[in-house]
Amino acid sequence: MKLHNIASPSRLLATMAALFFSWSALAQEVEPIIETSAAAVNDTAESQEEIDQVDARIQSLLNDYRANLKQLEQLNRYNASQRRQVEAQRREMASLREDINNIASLQRAVQPLMEDMVAGLEDLVEADVPFLIEERRDRVERLKDIMDDPERSPAQRYRLIVEAYQIENEYGRTIESYRGSIDVDGRSYENVEFLRIGRVALVFKTDDDEVLKYFNVDTRSWMDLDKSFLPAIKRGSRVAREQIPPELMYIPVGAPADGSAN
Repeated sequence: MKLHNIASPSRLLATMAALFFSWSALAQEVEPIIETSAAAVNDTAESQEEIDQVDARIQSLLNDYRANLKQLEQLNRYNASQRRQVEAQRREMASLREDINNIASLQRAVQPLMEDMVAGLEDLVEADVPFLIEERRDRVERLKDIMDDPERSPAQRYRLIVEAYQIENEYGRTIESYRGSIDVDGRSYENVEFLRIGRVALVFKTDDDEVLKYFNVDTRSWMDLDKSFLPAIKRGSRVAREQIPPELMYIPVGAPADGSAN
């Protein structure tokens, strides 16, 4: 039987002690490396977080920049529109200043024109068929007073003159029945009925139908009208008062003048 060498306890302890010291020395050498690696990992994580924050900030600033660019474009377009409006207003102001400068000369030209229009209206009333004569004369007199009224502007005067002409124009296109008084051949007729058919015919009659006269434009006088016209005159009065619908009627008119050369 062959015997093996068995290490003694002291030798074993020595071996273990050597291994322990070797491991301790290795651990001391590795630990700084591990700590450095851990620190590097932590630094990398912090750096990545900072990078993410910077990137988010950049994206936010980029969005703000784009929004500001869009707003700037809108403001530029708005300012351009405002500049065009301001320029148009300046041109209008220049035109108004020119008009204001011309007002004095314009008034000097318009005033005589309006006076001539009033005089022409007065001549028309006096030369026309004498219906509502007092009312129409009063209208002309009011216009004369307005022409001398310093509180009336030229525009107001002109408007009233045009209205008076429009009223006279309407007389030629309407039929009217009204009551009034009149003196004919030295005799006064009170509250008789007049019938005006445009400016073509003017007739009046008494309520008892005893007097029936028409105005002769050629002689500018009132003349007796044949009683055969009485039914037509009564129908005309009812049409003028809108009591019956319009219908064909016979009215006294002067014969047309002969326009042939002699």
